[in-house]
Parts: sequence; structure tokens; C-alpha cells
Amino acid sequence: MLQAGGEAGFIAGAFLDRRWGHCGSGVCPSLGPAVALRRVGHRVTVVEQDDEETVHKRRILSMLIKMGPQEWSGPCRMPPNLSKILYHWGLEHEVHAIAIKAESINLLLYESGELLGTHRWEEEVLRDTRGEFVFTQHAALHNMLYELAILNGATIRLGAKVSCVDPTNRLVMLAGSGETLHADVIVGADGVSGLTRGLLLQPPEPGDEGGAPAWERRNMYSTTVPRQAIMDDPDLAYLYHQEYTTMFNWFGDGHSVLGFPIGDGSEFGLFIYGPGGDVDYGTQWDYQASQEDIDDVLSTAEPSLSKPAASLQKLGKLAERATCTTARAHPELEEWVHQSGHMVVLGEAAHPLPPGSVQATAMTIEDAAVLARLFSHLRAADQIPSFLCAFQDLRQRRCSSVTSKEAGILEYMTMPSGDAQRQRDDTMRLKRDAGLGILEASEEAEESAEWVEIKEVFGYDAEDEADNWWVQWGLLRERANGVEVPYEKLPIQIEKAVFH
Repeated sequence: MLQAGGEAGFIAGAFLDRRWGHCGSGVCPSLGPAVALRRVGHRVTVVEQDDEETVHKRRILSMLIKMGPQEWSGPCRMPPNLSKILYHWGLEHEVHAIAIKAESINLLLYESGELLGTHRWEEEVLRDTRGEFVFTQHAALHNMLYELAILNGATIRLGAKVSCVDPTNRLVMLAGSGETLHADVIVGADGVSGLTRGLLLQPPEPGDEGGAPAWERRNMYSTTVPRQAIMDDPDLAYLYHQEYTTMFNWFGDGHSVLGFPIGDGSEFGLFIYGPGGDVDYGTQWDYQASQEDIDDVLSTAEPSLSKPAASLQKLGKLAERATCTTARAHPELEEWVHQSGHMVVLGEAAHPLPPGSVQATAMTIEDAAVLARLFSHLRAADQIPSFLCAFQDLRQRRCSSVTSKEAGILEYMTMPSGDAQRQRDDTMRLKRDAGLGILEASEEAEESAEWVEIKEVFGYDAEDEADNWWVQWGLLRERANGVEVPYEKLPIQIEKAVFH
């Protein structure tokens, strides 16, 4: 799906009046920047391909999510580095209204159901991150951002689609009507297959294509199961009969499943990874998987070995509407900013992650927060290229590192049988048998490198990084140009969204 962004301008304080064009796709790429820019006083218009009927249905679905398992929406994991931004924006109450807090994780073998180990998310660690790990549904998150953008003054034009982007002349053309929008800055958030990424992507050098990673060409299915259906089955009820709100992760040879309660707990989300076939389902999440597809991908969760493995197959048979995408490794963009200095890409258009990654939505919201924080200091048109380049400098290394980690996690979960897989499993069994969490330190061993990395990723503060850049570099550049600009922290709170 392609969405389009229209003209916008700055209206608050000493900000320079500019026009912004947002080309976006998905839950957060357009709405995240719209909320972030409104938060610092910018006037924003978003043009979206979805028509009013589609958006209305999504809003109704979001309300139904709170009332019970009436309709279907895909699951969404929100790590602490995402939730902390929303909390900074004054949305802690709204997040708690649509999400359930994660408290622990159980790791199991896909083929047998053996419990390899557990880990409890430590309150102290999460406090240090200033966020929470929560599970929700995409429709609920989309609706929250949509309501917030509207309430805080953004204009959202529905039923439009971008047909052409011309960064040099700062033009965005809409399909059908032929309407041309003029923008001082074009923000491309139209996904991995979008127009704006295509303008920046360089063709690979001959012989430089490289080999495909092990996780590429796997299919990933996203679906949900009603809590009541799970509780009605004695083989499945253990998924909710846990001391803490728990995410389950099954590791298998070329397969993996993640399962976790979402929203108010009335639905159980499932991400199912399995080998891809001859059909490429693309990256748009528009293929509706059949029950036969789900049965087939879960067929190697051997039912004769243990109840937990058997329950995986039973769980799959209770799945509601499922969508499927094919995992691909995409080339990194060397440049996120167009040579004209008036177009930048963010979200999946800049840094596509493997499907189902815990950081997929978080990286887009981080992008939005950094972009808005930087452009809160705009006073002249000649600052635009340097601010966009600062955005790339701040985000590119972070996103590249996170993308590599997420790809590594997918490889780790779907590791083929062999020495490495046995070492992985035996290491977790030793900690399990010693009464330790899988990421916990012991007297003989320091905390795992994986846990150190997780804490670093969770603890990252995107807005602090943008503030640091302004103090260390932005102010120096301004003063070198003879402009004396006092540094002040931006306000944290914004007007609360109201949900009916």
C-alpha cells in the first residue's frame, strides 16, 4: 500500500514556515512523524491511500479489541525503546489501555516441546530503560496514533495515492486526480517497495550480489487465536495458566513460533516462521493464508513426542484470519537523503527489518522522534539539508546495528540441526537445571552477551540522541554563523487523545 503526504508548514514560535510532504505506508510511517511534528508545533497534512470507510472500520475494530475478540487484527510487540517515546509524548495511559505488559519469556523446542529455559523481565532493568515491554494489536496502535494526530491538529487526506515523486523540484503527484503537491521537504516512508526508496537505491555492482542469509526466503505468518478457544482446550490452557504474562518462543530446524497475549489478553498473537516454497508472497502483508497453509507449516511440530508440541498444531487449527509474507534480505541504502537535500526516507523505506522483528515498529517511531526533535530548531531554509544529514548520521548506524541483531535472532531461532544447535540448547539446559534464567548471570559466568545487547537496544533514547547532537554540533554551527540561540528542552507532554 502506498500512502501520500501533502503540504504542511511550521506555525509555532520562531520556526520557519515550510511545506512538508509525507509519503507513507503501514501503521506508523506517516502517523508517527505527523504526531511527532505536531508535538513540537508543526502544521502537518498527511495524504493516505486508505479511504474513509477503511479507516472507519479500523477505528471500530480498535474499539472492538477493547470489548472482546470480535474481529481480527495482527499482533504487535512494543519494546521499551518504543514505549518510552510514547510515554515521553504523554501517552502512558493510552498505551496501557490498548496493550498488556510482558513479564517473562519461555523458550521451547519446536519439534518436542521441551522447555529449554525461562527469563523474567526484571523490573529494575525495565525501569532503567524508562519504558515497558508491551503487546498490542496493529489496529489499536494505528487508531491511537490516528486519533492523536487528528486531535492535535494534523489534517489527514484519505483516498489518495502517490504516482510520482520529484525531489529535485520538490513535487509529489497524486494518482487519479493528477494533483501536484509542492513541498519543501519530502519524507519518504512508503516501505521497502516504495517510490522514494527506489530513487535512492543504487544497483549492485556486478558480482557484488553476495550470498543469501540462511533466514531469507522463509515465510512468516501472522495470526491470532481467541483466549476463550485456548482456555476451552486442556492441552492449550497452559499458555494462560502462567504466574506471569508470558511470551512463548519455540525454536526449530528451519521453523520458529512466537506466541503472546495481546491487547487486553482476550487474543493470543502468533508469528509462525517456516521454509518458503516456490511462491514469493512479497512484503506487503496482503496474502491471506489458508488453514491448509498453517497446518502445513506446523506439521513438523511432532505431536507424538510431548503435549506442548502437539498443542502447537492444535493452536494453529484455532487461528483466525492469517496473513503471510516472505522474508527477504534487502540491500542497505548508502544515502537516506536525496542529493537535492529536500527528500529523506525513514522506516522500512530506509532500513527494512525481517518480518515480525520486535524492533520493526520501534525503529519507525524512533525515526519520527529524531526527525521532529531536529526540525524543532529550524529557523532558515538553508538548515534543511544539514538537519536531514544529521538525521541520517544519527539513525543509520543505530538502525543497521539493530537490523543485524534482528536477522541474527531469526537465524538463532530457526537454526538447523547440528553442532551449533546442540550447543545452543545445552547451554540453556545448564542454566535451566541450575535454576537460572536463560539470560541471567551465575557465579561462574557473567550475564550473556545477548542480554547485554538487549539492554543496550532497550535503553536507547532517540530524543536524547537528537538533543545531544543539537548541543554538540547544531548550536556550534548556529553560533559560527553569528546566530545566538539559547538551548531549551522541549516540552514532554502533549494534549491527550480521547478514545470513545
